[in-house]
Amino acid sequence: MKLINQVDIFLFILTIITTALFTAFVRKILLLADISDNPIISEHRSKTGTPTMGGFGILLGMLLLTLLTINMNANSYLIVTTLMMIVGGFFGAFDDLIGFKIKEYQKVVLNTGTTNLQIGKLNLGPGEEARITSDKAKKDYKLLIAENKIKLVDEIPIKNEESELQKIGVQILVSVFLLLTGLVSSTIWGFDLGLFMIPLVIFAVVGSINSVNLIDGMDGLAAGIIGIASLASALYASVMVGSVSALPFIIMSGASFGFLILNSYPAKIFMGDIGSFALGTGYITAALIGDTFIFSVILLSVPIVSILISLLHRAHIIKLPIEPLHHALNYYGMSEQKIIILYWGVTLIVAIIALLIFGII
Repeated sequence: MKLINQVDIFLFILTIITTALFTAFVRKILLLADISDNPIISEHRSKTGTPTMGGFGILLGMLLLTLLTINMNANSYLIVTTLMMIVGGFFGAFDDLIGFKIKEYQKVVLNTGTTNLQIGKLNLGPGEEARITSDKAKKDYKLLIAENKIKLVDEIPIKNEESELQKIGVQILVSVFLLLTGLVSSTIWGFDLGLFMIPLVIFAVVGSINSVNLIDGMDGLAAGIIGIASLASALYASVMVGSVSALPFIIMSGASFGFLILNSYPAKIFMGDIGSFALGTGYITAALIGDTFIFSVILLSVPIVSILISLLHRAHIIKLPIEPLHHALNYYGMSEQKIIILYWGVTLIVAIIALLIFGII
């Protein structure tokens, strides 16, 4: 069975090349403009100064290939997917810009004594570090620093950001744009959901943006997962739906892998919210309008599980030392490279199993 034709393979490779070149160009501009990241995770403080908002490179790669394929009878699915990525990236860029403003600097202290110390609700052992966050911890800090029982070792910038309600409001607005395209069918797997499709689209867009945004915390993690998931969705679409539905996934996969050339560990550029919002929006758009929704959601198993674990943590059902899960694994001693390979590997395994179950391979 022929899954993808030669033209699609050519476009996939061309997207990788053009996105990589655009990303390199964007990186130079960001360096000149001094637009860089300042991580709040202690283990990632060494990445301070890495250019961020590199998602511009992904969008430029998508846009160029969309324009090139217009002369090759490009379908409306690819055009709408790219436009929705630009809409998602636009709102993500605002999130990035707001984040450049520092709300406060949180102190990181070291217990230099030989006994345990109480700082806020934390029992800090000898030689252990802790971040001062609560009001009580700040009061305890003043007393302990005056008594020379602790030492200030770092000050971590906490970025200004929108409230969760504001973020969800923006993401709902993105879903409204998608609904207004008129390309979203009310039918999924042969079931006509009617008006119930509206809340499903809203939930899907909000969930996709947040899940991709949540896993965008390590070098190449989000780009690799979306690249694998998009390529598998393209294979599924080419067999079950047709090349019209597969093309947006092929181009998006190429853009993700092209960005990964400079974003893989150790990353020379980060995608920022402009990139994660764009990929989250584009992926679910291609799935909804291309009739691959169930399959494509399955391929997001890793970020979906990650977001569910974070919700359980916030609901105090489970306790993580830090969230999301990949940062918790890093906290417990698992290296960043191993975590990235684990997440990519699980996504690839899920993709292969799904393709086997659906009879694609």
